[in-house]
Amino acid sequence: MATPQTGIFALGTASHAYLEMDLLPGADASTTLSTVASLREPRTTIGGVNVVVGFRPELWRSVEPDGAPPDVASFDQPVVGLGGYELPATQHDIVIWLSGSGYDVVFDLSRTVVMALSPLAGLAHEMVGWPYHHDLDLTGFVDGTENPSLVEATGVVTIPDGRPGEGGSVLLLQQWEHDAIGWESLPVADQEAIIGRSKADSLELDPRPPTSHVARTDQDDFGKIFRRNIAYGTLLRHGTIFVGFCRDQQTLASMLESMVGIGDGPPDELTTVTRPLTGAYYFVPSAEALAELGERAPGGAMAVVGSAPA
Repeated sequence: MATPQTGIFALGTASHAYLEMDLLPGADASTTLSTVASLREPRTTIGGVNVVVGFRPELWRSVEPDGAPPDVASFDQPVVGLGGYELPATQHDIVIWLSGSGYDVVFDLSRTVVMALSPLAGLAHEMVGWPYHHDLDLTGFVDGTENPSLVEATGVVTIPDGRPGEGGSVLLLQQWEHDAIGWESLPVADQEAIIGRSKADSLELDPRPPTSHVARTDQDDFGKIFRRNIAYGTLLRHGTIFVGFCRDQQTLASMLESMVGIGDGPPDELTTVTRPLTGAYYFVPSAEALAELGERAPGGAMAVVGSAPA
């Protein structure tokens, strides 16, 4: 049975880096992907780092033709909703997500990974994130109230056995910047109406406003996803790194369309106080598929990702 990459479920890490990379002109796709796959994930120990690797779906299939669902596709076109509100498409070839106990080890390993891949791929976009008061986002609301438990999450994110890409998952990665001044100027009651939950205890409003974020992304309607969102930024420019995993890309795509008012219902009111800067889909292969590909890398497994003694 194929299993998902364990870093997807490594909760509680204090520092995160998302490295989006593109193949350099002339780089061989097979060599590049096998080299990325050869980055070995360490045991999670004190000072250890978790690694999750994903690829542009078409790039992965160019090397592993039956290794991903045939309908999984890149975020190549912006999603434009009512009033011209746009979810930008900023697709890259590779994503490497590093998470660890502190930013020092995450920074060191980010730099090491980028240097190791420099003959084949260049860093196109970097995001650094950190948890905000355990489980809040920078709006002050709990982020991920409807997240499945870790027991349930494996089934939510994992493509079932017997299907192309078994053990893998689809990742939607976006960077959303908050309108901090606009948001903080709103009374709490107005903020709650936008989110659809109470701020103090994250209880769903009854009745819930039809334009609220809860109403427009209801997982009972669209299907379950597993979110690993994290805060990022400075006082002047900050927001949420949306990190959503699902075994079915359409679940993620339908939620985005709903947010901007495509189809039935109004746009998500949350889009009036936050806007996406980036958007990409990545296929995250199973641990076994990644390990098998990594063995093909020139020189075999590359031990660039290490951990401190337990």
